[in-house]
Amino acid sequence: MDKFYSCAVVSQRPTQFKFKYQEYMTSCKRLKKRLHDVFMELYRRGVRRYYVGGALGVDLWAGEILLEMRWQKECPELKIVLVYPFPGHDERWDPKSRERLHRLKENCDQFVMGSRGVGAQGYKERTVYMVQCADCLVAVYNNDPQGAGSIRVAMRIAKTRRLPLVLIHPNTGKISRIG
Repeated sequence: MDKFYSCAVVSQRPTQFKFKYQEYMTSCKRLKKRLHDVFMELYRRGVRRYYVGGALGVDLWAGEILLEMRWQKECPELKIVLVYPFPGHDERWDPKSRERLHRLKENCDQFVMGSRGVGAQGYKERTVYMVQCADCLVAVYNNDPQGAGSIRVAMRIAKTRRLPLVLIHPNTGKISRIG
């Protein structure tokens, strides 16, 4: 496998997962552990910059995991680029989730507004931006084509660009590598 420097992290919405947004559930804890393990492996292979979106669920969890890895001195050269889908996307979030996102934004290395378009188009443009910037892709995906709009776009771009792809199934924790 060629050496690469940057990674985009994408996911379906957790409403598509068995555990939804319930972080206390074993499946969610397992998913977070898999994300950590994959990030560590990629760091050992040379990945230093991670692009994470600013949505609830995997975007936020991945960003928090990466921050913790950097704070624990596991990965001192790790850089986090937080890419919001559009201005105000978090206006209807609960206060705790908004505070978690604010903490991530305050501690990331770079903040980018992925789109000015609101809604689904903003999320799609954000995802395209992240994958275009990356040398590899980590995707949390349950193989269900329903509700997988942006992730299908990300995987199509990754395939066209011949990017290495790591798939993590959210419900089983199974990791698959492509490329």
